[in-house]
Amino acid sequence: MTQTTAALPIIERRRIEAEFAKALYDQLVPEIGRDRARAVLARAVETMARAAGAAMAAEDRATLGTADLSTFRDRLALWTANDALALEVVESTPDRLAFNVTRCRYAETYRAMGVQEIGDVLSCNRDGEFMCGYRPDARFTRTQTIMQGASHCDFRYSLPESGPLNGGTTETPE
Repeated sequence: MTQTTAALPIIERRRIEAEFAKALYDQLVPEIGRDRARAVLARAVETMARAAGAAMAAEDRATLGTADLSTFRDRLALWTANDALALEVVESTPDRLAFNVTRCRYAETYRAMGVQEIGDVLSCNRDGEFMCGYRPDARFTRTQTIMQGASHCDFRYSLPESGPLNGGTTETPE
């Protein structure tokens, strides 16, 4: 990522990426079908998210000495900048982080752009994969998203020493 791109708020980066992704997706669908086009796009987004998480973790370890859920929580400001997300933190400890997203301008932006069909792939799909890169031993669960019509997104992260999470479906790969 160039220095100029990195300086943009994440919501603006996602809007730019969505424009390109939509053009690519629209070309892929007639060639390989909707399901395969979504799968190809999802794999690309997952790879990018995992790499971004690993890079952020390396930076946090170098500058802060650790990459735990407290340091990750401090980084949430990157995703909430420009009122992109409204969050309610439910729990925050070094080995647990739980919050609800009550407003998602990413979803609103994708709907306004007419890319809601792939909005979940472009944004929601990143969350577990980003954490996989940031902290591979972390567990991530989420049972619902605004993008899919829920009233809020329920993010739950935990590290192994904190024990199992209550409820939800695991979205971190095996």
